[in-house]
Amino acid sequence: MRKILWLVRREYLTTIRTKGFLIGLLIAPLLFGGSGIVFMLMKDRVDTTDKHVAIIDRSGILADEIIKAAAARNSEVVFDEQGKKVRPAYKFESIPPNEADPYAQRLELSDMVRDGRLHAFVEIGPEVLYPDGDEERSSIRYYGKNAALDNIRSWVVYPINNHLRKLRLMESGVDESQVSNVLRWLDVEGLGLVSVDEATGEIQAARRSSEIELLMVPIAVLVLMYMMLMMTALPLLNAVMEEKSQRIAEVLLGSMKPFEFMAGKVLGAIALSLTMAAVYVGGGLATVRYLGLGDYIPYHVLPWFFVYLILAILMYGSLFAAFGSACNNAKDAQSLTFPAILPLIISWFLFMPVLQEPTAGFSTWLSLFPLCTPMLMLLRITSPIGIPAWQPWVGLIGVILFTVFTIWAGGRIFRVAILIQGTPPKLSRIIRWALRG
Repeated sequence: MRKILWLVRREYLTTIRTKGFLIGLLIAPLLFGGSGIVFMLMKDRVDTTDKHVAIIDRSGILADEIIKAAAARNSEVVFDEQGKKVRPAYKFESIPPNEADPYAQRLELSDMVRDGRLHAFVEIGPEVLYPDGDEERSSIRYYGKNAALDNIRSWVVYPINNHLRKLRLMESGVDESQVSNVLRWLDVEGLGLVSVDEATGEIQAARRSSEIELLMVPIAVLVLMYMMLMMTALPLLNAVMEEKSQRIAEVLLGSMKPFEFMAGKVLGAIALSLTMAAVYVGGGLATVRYLGLGDYIPYHVLPWFFVYLILAILMYGSLFAAFGSACNNAKDAQSLTFPAILPLIISWFLFMPVLQEPTAGFSTWLSLFPLCTPMLMLLRITSPIGIPAWQPWVGLIGVILFTVFTIWAGGRIFRVAILIQGTPPKLSRIIRWALRG
């Protein structure tokens, strides 16, 4: 035990005293969460150049309404309270349709879009009020360089359809003064569930559902778990490989058993991950409280997070160390890296379906698979929807049992492979070492 603790201390202090560790400690959150930060910083930085759009209105009933709606929109959102332009103005212009040669007109307008004289153009069919099944006559088409993602295309849908509904209602006998009431739009407010305060017995009103609680908190916890595994467990594969190839492992094994060597490596990774997690969790909690969002912090998740983190590092660290002991060079390590991290990649790719339906059978069984449990069960626990109380405990027991197996199998692989030189690492051979020793 004394030798294991010595190696843990050596691995831990050697890592945290390097400048690379401190730099990585600061940069890692930016790399993993940088897209969200950039989005928040850049969401209001838009091109404020006026957008000129031509309208070919073959129906004769929509062009004026679109122009009127655009003018109303421009007066409301283009300038802020200080008079600074913060949004582009939409400038629509109606042009007469060329009934003799519509294709030539489309080509001419397309060339104007390419030259930058127009942003886009809209073509409205003659039968849009009452579509008769003829797509050419009842369609509305938006032509632009980036039509699929163009904000103007998304915006123009509303004035077009609102006016068409208005005309249909009026022709059905609805008084024009009542049309606005008929078309009035109401939002549906998202709320949680009504509950009872256990201390006072009073009924607690449902709290407004927040995107921060539903998305940001679970994703933040998932990213932190993924980041810890990638930064502390995965490097064991290359670290063990390097010590083996440089004959350092042979020197250390002269004074300790192979299992003690592997245990020291894995426990060092656990100590490192707990240090980093404490820094990130503490910094994150302080930041969230400073922003006045303390009510959204799921404190009940923190014990689960640290328990699953320790078990995940033990489980994956044993696998990565065992795989590293089978490698002779960096090329061998690269060939085993993907199969080693495949469960983590699968968990990452499937987190959104699990987050959307945390109580579904698919989410439940996937989160009970031990290699995916640390990430996906933690994601389900963090979700405000709530899951049956027994499932995290069953997942925890499964991870503990699988971790014991992984440590046992990894120790057998490590004992055989650490001193073997020149033998390429094949999965079949590694499995045989794990089963037969």
